[in-house]
Amino acid sequence: MGFLLLLMCGLACSLTATGQPQTGQPESKAAQQSTAEARPVVVELFTSEGCSSCPPADLFLQKLDNYQPIEGAQLIVLSEHVTYWDHDGWKDPNSSVDLTYRQTSYEGALGKQEPFTPQIIIDGDREVTLQNLSRVEDVLKQARDETKLPVRLSGVTVAAATPALLRAHVDTGENSTKHNADVYLAVALNHVESQVLKGENGGRHLVHVAVVQKIIKLGKLSKGKSFSEDVQVKLTPVEDPKNLRVIAFVQEPGPGKILGAALQKMAN
Repeated sequence: MGFLLLLMCGLACSLTATGQPQTGQPESKAAQQSTAEARPVVVELFTSEGCSSCPPADLFLQKLDNYQPIEGAQLIVLSEHVTYWDHDGWKDPNSSVDLTYRQTSYEGALGKQEPFTPQIIIDGDREVTLQNLSRVEDVLKQARDETKLPVRLSGVTVAAATPALLRAHVDTGENSTKHNADVYLAVALNHVESQVLKGENGGRHLVHVAVVQKIIKLGKLSKGKSFSEDVQVKLTPVEDPKNLRVIAFVQEPGPGKILGAALQKMAN
């Protein structure tokens, strides 16, 4: 399959002989194609710089983000760094208690015994692994083909202040499902590099994309209703406006199925 060959080749070719991911700009222009007609599919990776099994999954997420290999889909990736590896020799600078709690909540919803890394969850209700890439492709295509709730993210700007203030407007179409849902805004770093000094990845230079810094619940989307709200978010010094992407998404409680999403990257 073209998708599988692309990813497997990309994973192999992006590693040096010592197993270190190469940095630099993506070679493919697929990510630059218009997403006006593409259906959003949210891919969440729960990961940690303290986990030796995570770098291949981090690289896999980069390939999805850069190459956008599923025709007709806009893959909106989120790299969510958890805290429970932080006590094993290396504290992940992007780890978050809130993201750890988000993953733990998923485990209950998915019927898992305990959280683990790396874990990939697609559109909030399906888990896949790198050990079965054909299933990854199937699940991504299934998610693409499902009806999506329109989510619009507009007016994204950053006002110079102390701290800097991100402003955006989020609105959705009418919620025609049988369930109420929640509306969220995620702020993520486009690109992060880290030289890990200790722990299971000690000595490795790691590269991440779409590293979530915060996920904010904006409000509820009731059955038969739409949502519209102006949003203001205070940024921390690490959140350079030129290195940000903003994601709005609607998700059933649980956490459950993600009904729709929108992405905007800040101009470099």
